[in-house]
Amino acid sequence: MTPLNQALRAALDHRQDLINELHAHSTDCYRLFHGSQEGAGGLTIDRYGPQLLVQSFHQPLETAELLELHQQINQFIGLELLLVYNDRSRGNSRIDREDTVYRAEPAALEDLVGHEWGLNYRVRGRHAGQDPLLFLDLRNTRGWVREHSAGKRVLNLFAYTCGVGLSAAAGGAREVCNLDFAEGNLAVGRENGLLNPLLPTMDFVQSDYFPAIRQLAGLPITQRRGQKLPSYPRLEQRQYDLVLLDPPAWAKSAFGTVDLLRDYQSLLKPALLATADNGVLICCNNLAKVSMDDWREQVLRCAEKAGRPVRDWQIMAPGADFPSQDQQPPLKTLILQL
Repeated sequence: MTPLNQALRAALDHRQDLINELHAHSTDCYRLFHGSQEGAGGLTIDRYGPQLLVQSFHQPLETAELLELHQQINQFIGLELLLVYNDRSRGNSRIDREDTVYRAEPAALEDLVGHEWGLNYRVRGRHAGQDPLLFLDLRNTRGWVREHSAGKRVLNLFAYTCGVGLSAAAGGAREVCNLDFAEGNLAVGRENGLLNPLLPTMDFVQSDYFPAIRQLAGLPITQRRGQKLPSYPRLEQRQYDLVLLDPPAWAKSAFGTVDLLRDYQSLLKPALLATADNGVLICCNNLAKVSMDDWREQVLRCAEKAGRPVRDWQIMAPGADFPSQDQQPPLKTLILQL
């Protein structure tokens, strides 16, 4: 058995109890191998329902070792999972769509359905973007939202494919608004809604974050010197009982720059103001180089300065399928009680 096979075997054995528990809660989407912490940096192996998604970020796998991993996991799971391999070792982690290592069977690339906490999610091994349609390290947070959304007005910022919004709807939220700049992301969110027809309908707003959140927060939208701002949806000032803020690490538009390392405050302040008194703001930071302690203190100071002091807070760690040897996982999530 190769060192990689041995590392995978240890990872699978370590997850056995977790996987049994997830299956008991109608969940078949989880990480099977987290290579950076389990012996093969740059390699991730995820199950999305009937699909096995293998991704390499540092160097491509050999075809033979990829097929060995697939066989090993099929034996462990007791199913013939449909294999999709994305080599992302090229610049900017872009997928090698020439499939020089392995070309997936057509059935593996069809529109499939995965399950989390009993909800149905669209699964695509390949789509116009680079990342999977469901980020698995946020699973525990989606579960928390579902348990705490009854009767709440929920705002899902940087909604991506609207998994948090779907969880809120399943938890009995009286209103759910998903906001994202990309119509393609919201289109998948609408698909996710249709895949769960018994849930109440959600709202979808396609907008840049800055004009949308500043309107909701009652703040002015400033124009850069000599530049005319693009058009944007007009929104009324209002507050929500539960707000989730999960921005990308970096993005730039005509309205402002998302920069989690240097300027998290510009994202956080208006989100705080759009959260109702006695409400909850869940904020996330995906930068591995930022420590939880430093970021938490930054968040609490920002809330104090914004006049929205935090009454209580808790950390929501990713599931055990995302181990972290130093207890500092890249995804950091704080649940703030205002």
